[in-house]
Amino acid sequence: MINTINHIRGDRMIWAIVTLLAIFSFLPVYSAASNLAYSGGDVHTFGYFTKHFIHLFLGFSIIYIVHKIPYRYFKGLSMVMFPVVLILLIVTILQGTTINGANASRWIQIPLVGFTFQPSTLAALVLMVFVARYLSKTQLDYLSFKDSVLTLWLPVFTVLVLILPANFSTSAIIFSMIILLTFLGGYPLKYLIAIMSSGILIFLLFVLTAKAFPEVIPNRVDTWASRIVNFIDGKDTQEDYQIEKAKIAIATGSIYGLGPGKSIQKNFLPQSSSDFIFAIIIEEYGLLGGLFLLTLYLLFLFRIVIVVQKADTLFGKLLTTGVGLPIIFQALINMGVAVELFPVTGQTLPLISSGGTSIWVTCLAVGIILSVSAKREEIRNQDGEHSHPLEILSETLNEK
Repeated sequence: MINTINHIRGDRMIWAIVTLLAIFSFLPVYSAASNLAYSGGDVHTFGYFTKHFIHLFLGFSIIYIVHKIPYRYFKGLSMVMFPVVLILLIVTILQGTTINGANASRWIQIPLVGFTFQPSTLAALVLMVFVARYLSKTQLDYLSFKDSVLTLWLPVFTVLVLILPANFSTSAIIFSMIILLTFLGGYPLKYLIAIMSSGILIFLLFVLTAKAFPEVIPNRVDTWASRIVNFIDGKDTQEDYQIEKAKIAIATGSIYGLGPGKSIQKNFLPQSSSDFIFAIIIEEYGLLGGLFLLTLYLLFLFRIVIVVQKADTLFGKLLTTGVGLPIIFQALINMGVAVELFPVTGQTLPLISSGGTSIWVTCLAVGIILSVSAKREEIRNQDGEHSHPLEILSETLNEK
């Protein structure tokens, strides 16, 4: 263990923040798991705790492995992973909309291990790396709109269209983050306005088509609309039930909280270990616990900015921005839903909520950020030979 710690690289503060978030997550997850164990029947509370530990252990293994990879290799790897995520998204849609009454259009069952995996979460990360690669290698001053539509936006919209039918919130967040990244990357503003208008138009066409042919296009348009309408009007729905229970938990927690494991609303609040875990945290640890958690995420954002400033290449700056900002954005959305600032979105709290896919992909993003912060510059031999097989793959794909 000591030998492993001595070999870690990158921003030590990011390592500390991620470790604190992971350690802190065990307390609310274990507390909220009592409700899951009671409703599930077959698994004890410690079983959910063990599962969460396995998810985090695999997640930190991903961080360690990925942060050892020079970040320049992710240019080529994004090109390799892009068709992979397309295939995964298509398979996810083709498996049907429900399995045993659950929404299966978001998940793939991993054979043998018994875990489920959400391809849209991985697709979001791959897209951000793909866009960072494009912006770093393209002469934006001489870029024509037609060329960018074919080489950048067509792949992006293809992925978003595959995600949209089952998960509007995820597709909307991905689109927003890509727009922000392209803006920060210097993509022409006049082109960006056209792309945003096109995105809104495509979404409206999808909604109208889904409404006209509901049996042909499986979708959740009615669910999206009802969540927004009910959020505005305050009608009594399942989502409002969750919000009300979350607000009761927050009000009960007050400043200092009820104490670890003493949450009452965890027995009534659906998704208490994932989507609404922030409410349980405030109920048990009070406003101080919630502010502590918010401070960690804001400190993480600050360190991301530091890594961006210190990155020596444009790709490193864009890569860190692209994979780092969505983590903070998702955390703020999750907290905002719990306090009724936003409608219910189904977004988890990064590194805190239970769930394998979110933890693993977040850890993958953290590993990439740490790789950039380690300042590993690309090394080329004078005779043109490459020192690593991944470099050969990366350079070959970048030349195409």
